[in-house]
Amino acid sequence: MSTLWLQRHAPVVAQPGLCYGATDLEAHADATLAAAGRIAPLLPAGVTLCSSPLRRCVALAEAIAALRPDLSVRRDVRLAEMDFGAWEGQPWADIPREDFDAWTADFADLRAGTRGESVRAFMSRIAEAHDEWLARPRDTLWVTHAGVLRAVTLLQRGIRCPVVASDWPSGEMPFGNWLVFDKKP
Repeated sequence: MSTLWLQRHAPVVAQPGLCYGATDLEAHADATLAAAGRIAPLLPAGVTLCSSPLRRCVALAEAIAALRPDLSVRRDVRLAEMDFGAWEGQPWADIPREDFDAWTADFADLRAGTRGESVRAFMSRIAEAHDEWLARPRDTLWVTHAGVLRAVTLLQRGIRCPVVASDWPSGEMPFGNWLVFDKKP
């Protein structure tokens, strides 16, 4: 049996309510170190440590590796958060309702924020990384983002791409916390 751990980065240094998917923001240093300290002793020896290339995730992955000298960080662009295009850097509350409604009406295929990523494209790159994990029997930690955690939740249920917005997992994905999925032989 192999295990996939997915840990969300610590809170970012930004105003609350900001759309920052692909925006490369830093995370709070103290919260990053605390999150690393919580997970590092739980990880099995030799776990593969992969990180989104965005600073908020790399900082956490490197903090984990500093506590666990048996681990090294591999950056994987597939683990980056969804690109929200023109919405990046704007407060979610300032995004015109009609733009958001248009996106959710064609949830799988319309590019978020006009020039961003579609949910289908996002799910496809996450599925590629997930399928790679399924194909190799190694314990793995992905240091990543809430959207990736939600995408993997869908993939684990056999959903390769949600067609309607209401199929997208909701609920809390707390900063610094993680989910664990096991692959049975």
